[in-house]
Amino acid sequence: MRKNPLAELRKCSSPLGIGAAIVAVTGLTTFLALRAIAAPRPGPASTRATPAKSQKSAKGHGGYSWQAPAGFDEMPIPPDNPMTQEKIALGHQLYFDTRLSGDGKHSCYGCHVIENGLTDGRPVAIGANDKVLTRSAPTMWNVGYYPELYWDGRTKGLEAQVLGAWKGANMGADPEKATADLDKIAGYHDQFMKVFNTGVTPAGVQKAVASYMRTLLCGDTPFDRFQQGDKNAISEPAKRGWELFRGKASCGTCHAGILFTDLQYHNVGVGMDKENPDVGRSVVTKDEKDTGAFKTPTLRNITRTAPYFHNGQAATLHEAIAFMTAGGFDNPHLDRTNLKPVQLSESEVFDLVAFLESLECGCQHVEYPKLP
Repeated sequence: MRKNPLAELRKCSSPLGIGAAIVAVTGLTTFLALRAIAAPRPGPASTRATPAKSQKSAKGHGGYSWQAPAGFDEMPIPPDNPMTQEKIALGHQLYFDTRLSGDGKHSCYGCHVIENGLTDGRPVAIGANDKVLTRSAPTMWNVGYYPELYWDGRTKGLEAQVLGAWKGANMGADPEKATADLDKIAGYHDQFMKVFNTGVTPAGVQKAVASYMRTLLCGDTPFDRFQQGDKNAISEPAKRGWELFRGKASCGTCHAGILFTDLQYHNVGVGMDKENPDVGRSVVTKDEKDTGAFKTPTLRNITRTAPYFHNGQAATLHEAIAFMTAGGFDNPHLDRTNLKPVQLSESEVFDLVAFLESLECGCQHVEYPKLP
């Protein structure tokens, strides 16, 4: 197996500059650069569902915050699941608790670890009973802003996503049995009574875990500080890379807005060279034109989330860049209108990568909680 040259990038204690890593691996061979997939679209504020009511952050006992980072829209909060410190603290425990899974070995956090940018660092995820799944674990940063979840967008809202992962292949649990067992634990029973005025229930687990997930925010990057007026927050190469990103390289048409994703689905040919390819979004929409289309991944914390694409086929960021700028893999449903080959000089690619480094949100303190 090839050694992944980005392994060091994903170490929280000493992240390596990704531009330097690429230079070390390739010896300054000719690079290709990122290319957008689609024509310009509205940013996240207009592509996600509009909540009936929003709830502003408050910090109190426990210190959890869902305050929108500077430059972000206010976090949409479902009216039937308002945020409270006690509920978030309960969800924090449940997110890390393997007792929720069918085999007692898996937790939400097990597939979304901080050192790997809230992914698991694998090409594809490992589910309950060590079953190898078909898609990679996407990052959880900023998922509170996503109206649809999973690579194919099959689930709307975090509460529904929690249930889907819980009883699906990821955790393989029977929610009724799991909650009945947890209700026998005094610490959990008492917390549920305080938060929901019930014992432990599947609906309560969904709401508590979803509430905690809304606190997983990736903002305040060097680039964000640059956008807010600190001209020294990023390097000169990163500044040139930002101009390339939104100009010549056209990356920002698809990796759009403050989330660096248009929240749309595109066929770029990933996995379409297989005999029986994963057809992605078309299973959800039942529309042939969506064959092989998958959600545009965010570029926030991109230096930590290797391997790349929904099937993890690109072990390094350089491989992902090369695939995209070559025009993807040709197939009948490829987005030929918007996905076109583009070539940049080595220095331009270096600058573009320097910009991607500036989207690093570091290693926010995702603390392992004390479990009942």
